[in-house]
Amino acid sequence: MQLGMVGLGRMGANIVRRLMRHRHSCVVFDRDPGAVKALAGEGATASDSVGDLVAKLDGPRAVWVMLPAGEATETTVADLSTRLDRDDVLIDGGNSHYRDDVRRARMLASRGVRYLDVGTSGGIWGLERGYCMMIGGDADAVSRLDPIFAALAPGRGHLAATSGRDRRDPRAEAGYLHCGPSGSGHFVKMIHNGIEYGLMQAYAEGFDILKAAGADARAEGERYDLDLADIAEVWRRGSVISSFLLDLAAQALVSDPGLDGFDGHVEDSGEGRWTVMTAVESAVPATVLTAALYQRFRSRTARSFADRMLSAMRKGFGGHVEPRRAAE
Repeated sequence: MQLGMVGLGRMGANIVRRLMRHRHSCVVFDRDPGAVKALAGEGATASDSVGDLVAKLDGPRAVWVMLPAGEATETTVADLSTRLDRDDVLIDGGNSHYRDDVRRARMLASRGVRYLDVGTSGGIWGLERGYCMMIGGDADAVSRLDPIFAALAPGRGHLAATSGRDRRDPRAEAGYLHCGPSGSGHFVKMIHNGIEYGLMQAYAEGFDILKAAGADARAEGERYDLDLADIAEVWRRGSVISSFLLDLAAQALVSDPGLDGFDGHVEDSGEGRWTVMTAVESAVPATVLTAALYQRFRSRTARSFADRMLSAMRKGFGGHVEPRRAAE
């Protein structure tokens, strides 16, 4: 199939590369000409504007926007809304708020343009591992673009099948799912990221306690000089707390045992806050997720080994760089 991609950052460029590996063709645009030139050298069709990208796509078109949530995405969607035709599909694969999706879908529907919100998880590792996708919007548009989603998804891999799924949507087992109407994809991804905050905080605090086990304040005979990298490694293998995040923590601890390359200033990218706000609106207690968000706020005034661990994991899965180091 053919897809237009607007936004060639850490994830957008690799989504294009993965699609081209599966013999799909891509027309690409980014405000950085160097990013466009790099992908053109790998086989993509270059464009020098959003309008040029739309003109180079065959109808019915499919355009994927992979930009930061907020003004950048909003402006691009508005621009595309004036250029796309009936039955074209516009995809927002970033981390927009689900209520923005509901509004955009209604606006585009008046022009006959289909809109899909695709919560995309995979970070900088998605090129090789594939992307987990949570999709909201028009069911016919999702079906039409199934070859695109199937190419991007991880596939069944080596995970054992879950018993009792015989009559359920098989796409979930491949790593992508049509969650429901407009906004539902980004709603599910929002909660996914909220849970991610809690998981990361649990690992960070646990390793902080392990690190403190050798402190002089502990009773003699109860001081342990523990090798955190080896503990992370053994937990990766057969432990009930093994995960991709733990894999990243293990790698970080081998590369930098004291995590001295991190300052511990931990940003939050929006979805954690939205998850907590949604929990409040729904009167659902979310004590762990809320505490994890507040710990990120605290990291900006007083920083610990746990904060450096959080920064290490964020860099590992998403390439996120601490603000202080980004400015250096």
